Amino acid sequence: MRRSKFSPTQIATILKAFDTGKTVVEITREYGVSSASFYKWRSKYAGMNAKELKRLKQLEDENRKLKQMYATLALDHQMAKEIIEKKL
Repeated sequence: MRRSKFSPTQIATILKAFDTGKTVVEITREYGVSSASFYKWRSKYAGMNAKELKRLKQLEDENRKLKQMYATLALDHQMAKEIIEKKL
């Protein structure tokens, strides 16, 4: 999956700009973000500050790595079971 070119603090700044009264069109021009990305961030990160947003990103990365590790171990386990069954 492609990583965002915006850091959690930049995302929080963009969302705060909307809260202070800027329109979506102004924000998309100023920060160079698409309106679809803005609305996605707004629905996902509404009400979070930069620190909470950064922690959420870290947890999502850790979760992705753990899922990948689990998938690898599950495949190894399945292969080992098949090898044992063939020997019996």
